[in-house]
Amino acid sequence: MKNIKYILLSAVVIGFTACAEPEDVLEDNNIDTTVVVLPELTAGTADFSTFVALGASFTAGYTDGALFIAGQENSFPNILAQQFANVGGGAFTQPLMNDNIGGLLFGGAPSLDAQGNNRFAPRFYFDLDAGSPVRLTDASTTDIFVNNPTGPFNNMGVPGAKSFHLLFDGYGNPANLATATANPYFVRMASSPTATVLGDAMAQSPSFFTISEIAGNDVLGYALAGGDVTIDQITPQAMFDGAFGALITTLTSNNAQGVVANIPYITSLPHFTTVPHNPIPLDAATAGFLNSINAYGAYNAGIQGAFAYLVSVSALSQEDANAEIAKRTITFAPGDGNAVVIFDESLTDLTGINVNLVSMRQATADDLIVLSASSFIGTEAVPGNPATVNGVGIPLADKWVLLPSEQLEIKMAIDAFNATIESAADSAGLAFVDTNALLQQLAGSGYASGDFVLTSNLVTGGAFSLDGVHSTSRGYALLANEFMKAIDATYGSNFEASGNLVDIGDYPTNYSPTLQ
Repeated sequence: MKNIKYILLSAVVIGFTACAEPEDVLEDNNIDTTVVVLPELTAGTADFSTFVALGASFTAGYTDGALFIAGQENSFPNILAQQFANVGGGAFTQPLMNDNIGGLLFGGAPSLDAQGNNRFAPRFYFDLDAGSPVRLTDASTTDIFVNNPTGPFNNMGVPGAKSFHLLFDGYGNPANLATATANPYFVRMASSPTATVLGDAMAQSPSFFTISEIAGNDVLGYALAGGDVTIDQITPQAMFDGAFGALITTLTSNNAQGVVANIPYITSLPHFTTVPHNPIPLDAATAGFLNSINAYGAYNAGIQGAFAYLVSVSALSQEDANAEIAKRTITFAPGDGNAVVIFDESLTDLTGINVNLVSMRQATADDLIVLSASSFIGTEAVPGNPATVNGVGIPLADKWVLLPSEQLEIKMAIDAFNATIESAADSAGLAFVDTNALLQQLAGSGYASGDFVLTSNLVTGGAFSLDGVHSTSRGYALLANEFMKAIDATYGSNFEASGNLVDIGDYPTNYSPTLQ
């Protein structure tokens, strides 16, 4: 198939005589009439006949806080499969949800957490009246115990899966849901209760595969929990290395080719960069009350007294004491820009002092407030009582804030995971996509593609969806293009040179609430 790209002209030309030839008119006005002939698309040495994609939510097409049909149809593996079909790629099946509402039901009812929140809620949409993302209130119609789709599936993306979950033979067993050792998305698509994600993928004898964001959830859960280890923890390096090595060894055992992607510094995602550390506006009366002896004035005096005592009875110097007092002193001012109050368990342990007293401080620009905290910061826990304002009178708990020390833990884990990923890809001769560099570009100057410049800004940036973590469909199209460029570089295909990268402008950045 020949791909020919023409430079099209759409303009009104006036002042020309009726006898002028079209070619003369164009040349006289210095308009290039060159026809650019692109090379024929070729797969190079790549065999796309049976393409299988492994991963988690990014692979599945998760967007706007949910999985739904339109998002799945615009998943980056499905976009790739459509391009692969032009050079021998086969059918690509996905475990589609029942609707465009998103969310899951469990035997006709939602799954609730300890606070009564729906754990698998419908998708977000942008409410113009509210000026913010809100969840659909329509009821989900996808029930994991009713009418599950039948595989095999080429898209083996399982939202929430960590690296070692892809090897666990109970991950799709409904009986394990009660102990949280099964994943409801894999329950929907597993070939049997004892199947593994990797096993179902290998049963199709893939000729080509992608592995994307494996390791993402190994650290993302900890980050989303604000570094609270009682909620989630970073996967130990040895466990990740063993799981990822098994994935690569098994997938390439029949000489399959593929692309592997690393994971980005997730603290650059809009989920962690959107909410400022100082979002609290206060009037003069409220600021005065908070600074008074009836509120934080007493706290500040107590801190000073505690450190004066420690200086007198220990080796703590006055200089060090002053530094610790400065960290913990809490003050407010009239107007905008007041920092929230947080608990910081990384503050110096002071033996004999109440831990809740000495671990409070105001946030700084080095702290990251998670996006989910925006729903309640500044609200009154007890209506009508200004002393109970969340983030002011009531400090934010650990799960709402990523401290600098926790951010460093995340970065170190990602660096180590990415070293394993890139080394495994190189050793197996696989193509490699550096999504870490891609996110840094999105978070910096932006990424230009066609007529668009995508950034990591929430809502307006175009790359990330309303949940602040997952891509928009346009972002997934950009990711698909990066995968095709990597395939070109490793396997000699020419998706880019032949003009067969996708136009990201053909993919939406948001979905209407009427799409159901």
